[in-house]
Amino acid sequence: MTLWMSILLGLVQGITEFLPVSSSGHLSILQNLLRLGYSAENNLLFDVLVHLGTLVSVCLTFRKDLRSMVADTAEFIRERRDGEHDEARLRPSVRLVVMIVVGTLPLLVAAVFMSKLALLFSQTWFIGIMLIITGALVSVSNKIAGSGGKNDRTTSLRDVFIIGLSQAVALIPGLSRSGTTIAVGLARGLRRDFAVRFSLLLSIPAVVGSFVVTLFSALREGVDFKLFPIYVVGAAISAVVGLFSIRVLRRITVSGKMKAVSYYCWAVGALAIILTLVL
Repeated sequence: MTLWMSILLGLVQGITEFLPVSSSGHLSILQNLLRLGYSAENNLLFDVLVHLGTLVSVCLTFRKDLRSMVADTAEFIRERRDGEHDEARLRPSVRLVVMIVVGTLPLLVAAVFMSKLALLFSQTWFIGIMLIITGALVSVSNKIAGSGGKNDRTTSLRDVFIIGLSQAVALIPGLSRSGTTIAVGLARGLRRDFAVRFSLLLSIPAVVGSFVVTLFSALREGVDFKLFPIYVVGAAISAVVGLFSIRVLRRITVSGKMKAVSYYCWAVGALAIILTLVL
């Protein structure tokens, strides 16, 4: 891997991890159609570090929420253990922790099929179809959103579980995780800003799980530490760009301007299918 390739992939990861345009889809197109000569299997440590970069982006964005969630949940556990009045149970931050746990459960089951789903990564025609579906989901959700008013106090665990199921489905390469979970959240009546917030918070266990699994794989396969400085550059770029992407995602979702994202997904999806047939 070269420095310029690390910069390019760091940019792609930072932009597409959070915007509803599918990071796996873009990486597949770059790898399989543009023939960059990059192989994720041979650069597992790089994959680990860029995922760490995007994790840093989310944690920095929601650092206040995460502090409250950790502190209030610890207080709730202490109160329950000591038999005290469990007011912490009513706090939105504690309820949000429960929601994230429930929303992550389907992902744990779906992770069993990851090895089979990974085979689709090289099928760029399939990636193109999934990108077109992502665009359709974003377009439909943008139209139906507006009447929903559910937030961290009123969203039911059933709503959360259904959003979690959509996150599990989004393990399919080319299907955007953020686009799918936000679309389903809006369809379940979540307020626009909370749909984005919950989608991003729900991504934390998913990214941490991917980080841990890939890290063990990298250590098992062996690491070329000569490339470590180049990898770090890509990871740093993914973290910085990820912060920007999260801001853009929140802005376009709340303002109802996600139609442009749909057009983009349709264009890239169609291009991927055409290039697969031509090349």
